[in-house]
Amino acid sequence: MKDFETLLRRFTNAIESGDGSALAALFTEDGVYDDGFYGANKGRDAIARMLEDEFWRDAEGFRWRMYDAVCDGRIGYARYLFSYRSKLPGVEGRLVLFDGMSQYTFDGELIAHYREQFNTGMAMAQLDFAPARIARNLARRAEALKKVNQSAMR
Repeated sequence: MKDFETLLRRFTNAIESGDGSALAALFTEDGVYDDGFYGANKGRDAIARMLEDEFWRDAEGFRWRMYDAVCDGRIGYARYLFSYRSKLPGVEGRLVLFDGMSQYTFDGELIAHYREQFNTGMAMAQLDFAPARIARNLARRAEALKKVNQSAMR
């Protein structure tokens, strides 16, 4: 990856405009977008569908600002501030704001794998999700993290 800053602008612009084709074009054919809410989506069609049919079904008015970007050509990281307005019943128009960290793994100039870390509980609390639902979500995320990383922690 030669121009990480430009890729970040294209990435966030695609999200903010709901352009699934533009987002998917940034990925390899079998690239993975691993989203904190919607899970892993593999392949350009799945990535475009996730953005257009899930992100934009549940929210609008996306704003995504990346900061402190670093990239060695193979892996890139950026801190971010992300916000949107909910379209969920009962909390329509509610502003949700959180910060996080993005990691991009590249195959040449294309994203092979995107993953992120942010506090989903913070976002869910802003939408008045029941405490038990937030706890179940965080417990599932914790178990998935343990499962994937068991061997690394021995």
